[in-house]
Amino acid sequence: MKTRITELFGIQYPIILPGMSWISVPELVAAVCNAGGIGYLATGPLSPAKTRESIRQIRKLTDKPFAVGATLLMPGAYQNALVAIEEKVPVLNISLGKGGDLMKKVHAYGGKVISTVTTVEHALAAQNSGADALQVTGYEAAAHGSQVTTLVLVPAIVDAVKLPVVAIGGIADGRGMAAAFALGAEGVGMGTRLSMTKESPVHTAALQKQLELGIEDTIYSNRFDALYCRIMKTPSAEKAVKDGRNLRKGLMASFDIAKSLDLSWMKLAISILSGSKKQKSEKPKDTAVKTDAVPQQRKKESFMKKMMKGPEMGLNLAHMAQAYVSIKKATEAGDLEKGVYVSGQVQGIIHDIPTVAEVINRTVEEFNKIQKEMAGKAG
Repeated sequence: MKTRITELFGIQYPIILPGMSWISVPELVAAVCNAGGIGYLATGPLSPAKTRESIRQIRKLTDKPFAVGATLLMPGAYQNALVAIEEKVPVLNISLGKGGDLMKKVHAYGGKVISTVTTVEHALAAQNSGADALQVTGYEAAAHGSQVTTLVLVPAIVDAVKLPVVAIGGIADGRGMAAAFALGAEGVGMGTRLSMTKESPVHTAALQKQLELGIEDTIYSNRFDALYCRIMKTPSAEKAVKDGRNLRKGLMASFDIAKSLDLSWMKLAISILSGSKKQKSEKPKDTAVKTDAVPQQRKKESFMKKMMKGPEMGLNLAHMAQAYVSIKKATEAGDLEKGVYVSGQVQGIIHDIPTVAEVINRTVEEFNKIQKEMAGKAG
């Protein structure tokens, strides 16, 4: 297959494994790359030393292009991004934060940058900052998707920008891929689908539960980790959403986060405070759009700006910290009684646990078949 995404990244198929904490580990990333797609290493739970080690491990497992994800809102993410740049990774994925200076560093050695966006405003800002491509995450996706569905969000952003777009959210097979391409996308991300494979590190209990649940068995709320987030619907998830922010749990969880990032708790606190000041100082001016267009996106942008304000950002990061521990329990240990698992709505149309290569090959085959059938009907 040939699209602007395959040419940009030097891959065979425009299929992406997004960076998902505790899931997008070196083994799964390499499996996706070796099967013709591209995987993103999730660095959220990693220290800079562990990030470097993981990048080098990926290079031992594959000679194909791969990516590293950096969620800039999170403590330690910027440092992990710098490690990725030092290692000259082929692709850097930036989300939840500005990364213009990082983009310049990546471009200096010939690397590429893809920015994750959930609104038209975010997409335009990323394009102006120097991104090479956009990863557009719709409402149906696991974790932090837009409040707008992929069906509407993708064409809105495709119309607004000149960059190639990767669609994520609600895609698990060739049918979803064909639909995304019809909307103007030139690549697709399949986080939930690729996490439900034999190479995935996800605990068997979590995978089995996904196979049992349907498309309606997820929860989308900002009461789980401060951002709008989609999680698997279980009693523990419902309780977490009902309880909302718990500063005591957030404080306790922050010690676990500090440990995983190889930081003292005090250094973690300083990182959070300095990060909030930086985000506040970099806050973009309101362009005051005088139109009723995309009201949900304007609402989302307003929420994000509010979240980034100094003390509020610190409180929201504490909220994320308690979610961090819950997600880790469910993903790594399969504890669905105390933990909470992140899953997309497509869990309800996934019925098996194949290899990564099988998923990618049959997705491409189904996509090609649909393309031929549609061309025949059009003729």
